[in-house]
Amino acid sequence: MNYKDTLALSWRNIRSNKLRTGITVIIIALGIFALILIITAIQAASNSLTSSFSTMGSNAFSIRYKERTFSFGGGGGRRVNTVKSSKGALREKRSNTGIPINIDEARLFRERFSFPGSKVSIALRGPAAIVVNTGSAKTNPEINMFGGDENYLELNGYNIAYGRNFSPAEVESGLNVCMIGNAVANKLFPGNLAKGIDQVIQVDQIPYRVIAILEDKGSSAFFNTSKIVVVPFNKVRMLYANLSSSYNIAVQVLDLKNIDLAIGEAKAIFRPIRKLDVKEADNFYIDKSDSIAATLLTNLGFLEKGTIGIAFITLIGAAIGLMNIMLVAVNERTKEIGLVKALGGRRKDIRAQFLFESVLISLMGALAGIIAGVLLGNLVAVLLHTGFVVPWGWVIAGVLVCFVVGLIAGLYPAYKASNLDPIVALRYE
Repeated sequence: MNYKDTLALSWRNIRSNKLRTGITVIIIALGIFALILIITAIQAASNSLTSSFSTMGSNAFSIRYKERTFSFGGGGGRRVNTVKSSKGALREKRSNTGIPINIDEARLFRERFSFPGSKVSIALRGPAAIVVNTGSAKTNPEINMFGGDENYLELNGYNIAYGRNFSPAEVESGLNVCMIGNAVANKLFPGNLAKGIDQVIQVDQIPYRVIAILEDKGSSAFFNTSKIVVVPFNKVRMLYANLSSSYNIAVQVLDLKNIDLAIGEAKAIFRPIRKLDVKEADNFYIDKSDSIAATLLTNLGFLEKGTIGIAFITLIGAAIGLMNIMLVAVNERTKEIGLVKALGGRRKDIRAQFLFESVLISLMGALAGIIAGVLLGNLVAVLLHTGFVVPWGWVIAGVLVCFVVGLIAGLYPAYKASNLDPIVALRYE
């Protein structure tokens, strides 16, 4: 017998035992399914996270009065902070990181920071979940307001599709002018976004003149970058003094290689502004968008490791089940094996037949698990508004692991079948 005949015979035997084969395939598929499903979902979440925190470029950083914190699973979920050691936590406790950055401190920093090729932007968070409307159209209560200056757009990765940027005079005087995100413009001025320029709209029941419509820069489940209204930060300061208590300072440098030098200079300038003694710890926090995303991705990595463990345990159980099924097959086909040997079949042909059966069943389980895992995992990608994700590395790894599982599970049954005495086998009942 050649390998082609042996493979055909193995496939015929698999098809003749549909129930037993189906159960084994399902057991193997479950392990691969769990692995591929979670890995696909994690990659989709990773893409969304990267998109969420890439509003500032890698050559930019921000100064806040405290660390950013994020919660998974709502208010009672696990709280995730940016990377912090126990010493750092103690240092923060001893310092006054709860003291907001006020307008005078932000302006002083902008005046004193003179790093070559740098730009500084002052921003103030406005209300969230507000309604924006014209006389004939309005948005859902899901728009976020931000107060910015003339550098806000550049440092946050926005481009103007129509219109112009704020002027310094508009920012300082807090005029009722605004720049609206692409999603807001599409809702208020469908079909012709350019006609929104110079129109008066109601933002949280206050009239503003639209001076710019921003290009769509994509969005994620964590933040829709198009559902925003940007107004001068002094306007937010006038209207929402109780809501927005701390200013955010963003800094951009020309060369990424100089980012650490710029951060060092920013600390040296801002510490005296915050009235810190030499021995006192910082009462402000500097972060970069890529470090925030990296921290959150690290937390997702723990879920990935747990999934690998679950899949490994499942595949061990599947290998044991597959071996038992192949041993049952040896007993059921003892007389057939004896006949093959009596007709001149060689031991290696018998071994190959059972190994082929075991490996084929295992690979069928891998294929079913991979397809189901990728499809269901991409439901997360759809919800997070990211592209279709296929974790090719893990797909290939899953196929190889299942091949090895099938090979190991089939070795002993194949060895047992090939060593049967043909005389005894022919008389087996």
